[in-house]
Amino acid sequence: QVQLVESGGGLVQSGGSLRLSCAASGFTLDSYSIGWFRQAPGKEREGVSCISKSARVTMYKDSVKGRFTISRDNAKNTAYLQMNSLTPEDTAVYYCATVQSSLGCGISRGDYDVWGQGTQVTVSS
Repeated sequence: QVQLVESGGGLVQSGGSLRLSCAASGFTLDSYSIGWFRQAPGKEREGVSCISKSARVTMYKDSVKGRFTISRDNAKNTAYLQMNSLTPEDTAVYYCATVQSSLGCGISRGDYDVWGQGTQVTVSS
């Protein structure tokens, strides 16, 4: 069964950090691009970051550049999103997603076809 499971969310104060993990099962991630998305209450799901299968290409939403870092460990079949200097505006459910790709990566929802169930990130002021 192809599955992605996010973990690492929680409640953190403004200025704090969290590291999200995205563990794949039922398939190996090394042929897949990985994206991180988030959805705040009442808002559309938006792309936050992505990483190509080789990890040579990464992309970030402007508002998280310099604060978030995406990475992957193909040996562990897991991707990560390190989030620093968090603000209340980062509060959302965070999702990881994958798509088999030979090219780079993108942060549009339509680019991905396998999704995790999400993990809640809440940043208090």
